[in-house]
Amino acid sequence: MTVYNINLGIGWASSGVEYAQAYRSTVFNQLGIDAKFIFMDFISQDNICDLTRNIGFKDEQVIWLYTHFTDQKIAPTSYTLADLKADFHGNLERIEKNQKVVKYFYPDQDVFLTAYLKNENEDIVHRVEYVSRGSLIRKDFFSYTRSFTEYYTPRDGRAYLYQRRFFNEDGSVAFEEIIDGDNVVYRHQDFICYSKEELVAEFMKSLSLSDNDFVILDRSTGTGQAVFKYVKPARLAVVVHAEHFSENAVTNDTILWNNYYEYQFTNADKVDVFITATDAQNQLLGEQFRQFTKHDPKIVTIPVGSLDKLRYPDKERKAYSMLTASRLATEKHVDWLVKAVIEARKVIPELTFDIYGAGGQEAKLRQIIDENKAQDYIQLKGHQDMTDIYKDYQVYLSGSKSEGFGLTLLEAVGSGLPLIGFDVRYGNKTFIKDGENGYLIPRSETDDEAWIVTEFVARIVKLFKANSLETAHEVSYDLAKDYLTTEVEEKWRILIEEATR
Repeated sequence: MTVYNINLGIGWASSGVEYAQAYRSTVFNQLGIDAKFIFMDFISQDNICDLTRNIGFKDEQVIWLYTHFTDQKIAPTSYTLADLKADFHGNLERIEKNQKVVKYFYPDQDVFLTAYLKNENEDIVHRVEYVSRGSLIRKDFFSYTRSFTEYYTPRDGRAYLYQRRFFNEDGSVAFEEIIDGDNVVYRHQDFICYSKEELVAEFMKSLSLSDNDFVILDRSTGTGQAVFKYVKPARLAVVVHAEHFSENAVTNDTILWNNYYEYQFTNADKVDVFITATDAQNQLLGEQFRQFTKHDPKIVTIPVGSLDKLRYPDKERKAYSMLTASRLATEKHVDWLVKAVIEARKVIPELTFDIYGAGGQEAKLRQIIDENKAQDYIQLKGHQDMTDIYKDYQVYLSGSKSEGFGLTLLEAVGSGLPLIGFDVRYGNKTFIKDGENGYLIPRSETDDEAWIVTEFVARIVKLFKANSLETAHEVSYDLAKDYLTTEVEEKWRILIEEATR
């Protein structure tokens, strides 16, 4: 039996879906279950091995659509500058290096090569671009061998991609992708596909699934129809990671599903089980299925994360310290938290706030901090392993208004932290007992920033002034006990055993 987990992409600043999968991989390893994690997006900026290793997957667990039809393995990049020079024949005139970029000039052929290194201090080459007579003609991408090549043609002063070739270990072509604008054709010795969806269908067929296999669909955009069509006789589970409907569009007779789940919900009769992260979402989704559809599918609750143990501080927590941890994305609203801490510090001058994570909002946050001269007490800590960090702080802040579960919330209560966040479904309500281990702030549909900041300030001040932090810590620890890994493992064991018996 194999459990196949289907996703789209992965990056350095991964979303909760990827972290949920990483937690799941750990559980499956503990249970001795063979699990594969499938990524369907085309990825070229990095070797997918680096991205999946970064979040905790083992190489042998990972399947990438674009190397699946080759004999290449998921492996780190080992191709070097010395390999590049040996592979390219010509009269090398000069070499220029600027940090992670190395250029080789061959004037006798009117060609120069630009090698992009994995790291500045290593000679490991991720990709090489070939420019001939002033025009980009080719890009080679490497792991332990040449993984794939992109071919370009000049048109109207620009380089247009027209072909990709994916290689076997011996350098032979495994399959190729022909590109003409939005039209693509995939050619393999065993098939020809005229769309990405058809390629996914061939992929699903190639798995040769049996009734002992279990397929978990985490993301389905562009892949859902092929998965549904070819998943049988395996069992199919669909994980609901986020809010599944638009509340403002609900009437007595109609509901507007989240477009990421609409296909799965419409075809719920073909799904063996839906998985939600909280009981609250489980109950609501079941009620909505019965009210708005003809389906009444099986829905189970399994947290998307777990705690190997409760973590207690080995020294006194830093007084008046707060933190948050998330992608620095617009929807996380970390800017509201920064502004609230700036105002709260006018009442409690000892307050500090550390922000863990990376993302597109970093520059904006830094600007707010700098403009308010808050560098001494608000710091951007970047992306770090948070396992043993939470326990050094006193309070956790969350600005998100749409958490399907909230892995960082779980990790925070697992280290005994009280939390302050919005009174929104699922995540915050699951981990915050209002007035006991933190506070829930009423939702503001209009996102009135001034009102939101004021509400956060009031709760921050109240929490620290109430002199009840020790009690709040104990409430969080008690709540976290239900999410210990042993509890979550048992839920997965029961589900898979029932589904594949």
